[in-house]
Amino acid sequence: MQWILQRFEDTCKLGEALDQLGISYTWHKVVPFVGDLVPEPVVADPDRVVLFGSYSLWRYAGSKGYRPGVFKLRPFVHEQDWHPFLLNGADALFLTLQEVPEKLADEERQWFVRPVGDSKEEPGNVKTSSELIWLAEQVLLLNEAEIPNGSLRHDTRLMLTEPVQILKEWRIWVVDEQVVTWSLYKEGQRVVYRHEIDEDALEFAQHMVDVNPGYAQAYVIDVCRTGDGLKLLEANCINAAGFYAADLVKLASAIDQLGRT
Repeated sequence: MQWILQRFEDTCKLGEALDQLGISYTWHKVVPFVGDLVPEPVVADPDRVVLFGSYSLWRYAGSKGYRPGVFKLRPFVHEQDWHPFLLNGADALFLTLQEVPEKLADEERQWFVRPVGDSKEEPGNVKTSSELIWLAEQVLLLNEAEIPNGSLRHDTRLMLTEPVQILKEWRIWVVDEQVVTWSLYKEGQRVVYRHEIDEDALEFAQHMVDVNPGYAQAYVIDVCRTGDGLKLLEANCINAAGFYAADLVKLASAIDQLGRT
């Protein structure tokens, strides 16, 4: 597999893991708004290329026909097999940003909100109805043609759910239908990065993979422990997800093996 990396703190850690494995890689910058890479990579086989860095790299990989390139995902909330396990998934409200001011005008409450798509326009967080309306109104004041890629847009679809107290949160890395590595990243209200996971949470994560086969060759899922048990928080693009305390040697090795099959 040919590895193309955009330099960030996390990808530097990935580079160190690739060094340990004796796997070569190259560093590149992304030209803002254009999306080209500098220097332009010299690709030996477009069917054996993977890119790690910002989520916007999927456009470059797609334009060049690189495979696997960036592992794009369907919105996790559309995956019917995961619905019984989603955190508040059954009670979710789905609105475009354009619909928010009218739909939330008469009810002041707190929401956990995140975009339905995997494009990271807005990180998952808790907002009140009035805060969401204010955010939507600021975006709606903008001319859509002037909104840069990767930013909230008039038609960005949001998933709104009731906030739930979360006791622990883990990020799980999945490659070729198998959990490869994991990291604790939140304990109560404290952000903590440790390479550990409760045994039942690890079993739950693999079960999430097993009940929804063929979702993607590689992806990450976030799972959490609540007072009502283990839940699936979300799925994210593996190429742009934070690594926290994952075992990057195992992860890099598993992804590199995809290019050998």
